[in-house]
Amino acid sequence: MQNIPNTNMNPCVLPTPVPDDAGDKRWHSIHRRFISDCREKDPDVIFLGDCIFETLQDSETWNQYFAPLHCLNFSIRDDCTEHVLWRIENGALDNVNPKIVVLHVGTNNVNNSAAEVAEGILANVSKICEKLNGAYVILPSLLPRGQQPNKLREKNAKINELVKEMTKGMDRVQTVAIDKGLVQCDGTISHHDMFDYKNLTNTGAKKIFEPLYELLSQILNENELERDLTPSE
Repeated sequence: MQNIPNTNMNPCVLPTPVPDDAGDKRWHSIHRRFISDCREKDPDVIFLGDCIFETLQDSETWNQYFAPLHCLNFSIRDDCTEHVLWRIENGALDNVNPKIVVLHVGTNNVNNSAAEVAEGILANVSKICEKLNGAYVILPSLLPRGQQPNKLREKNAKINELVKEMTKGMDRVQTVAIDKGLVQCDGTISHHDMFDYKNLTNTGAKKIFEPLYELLSQILNENELERDLTPSE
């Protein structure tokens, strides 16, 4: 009997590499560099995701808050859920044992429904938990985008609601809201916070990432305390 493809399959949960449309294999080169970093370094925290985390890497906020926590940043600008999922399945979290993985992905899945994107995020969470059995998975909320109110903003807010509900009760998986304070009273977003109304400035990053920093510090301190209290054999 001929196999009939399942046309109802959610593309957000299908591990997919980014097509090399430019011909320079840049995306795959970045992925291989991340794999090499896993072999050479011993991070406590790995940031995994898209443009929001990639731009964070070069910010004052990263240097002040996250670099001292022994973090590595495995984020690529235009990645969607299916691209990060492919990277996880193809070595991005091999040969490494972080205490925490911070995942931010989904804002680039502009052609998918909120439900599809939420399922894609959950597929990434499941794969991270499978690869790193004892690690915490932290899910910062997707950020609002666009100078004026728009449908993508509404969709990201819906994705946040769905992911929060779907992860409720999951062991070592936690959402954290970082989307407060970007939208002003008149519904607009300032270019002082998001220079292109999608990615953060240094000012915007400092404004919203403090709750994430506090959560990571708390988990790492508790983890260290548990280790100190565990009797040696």
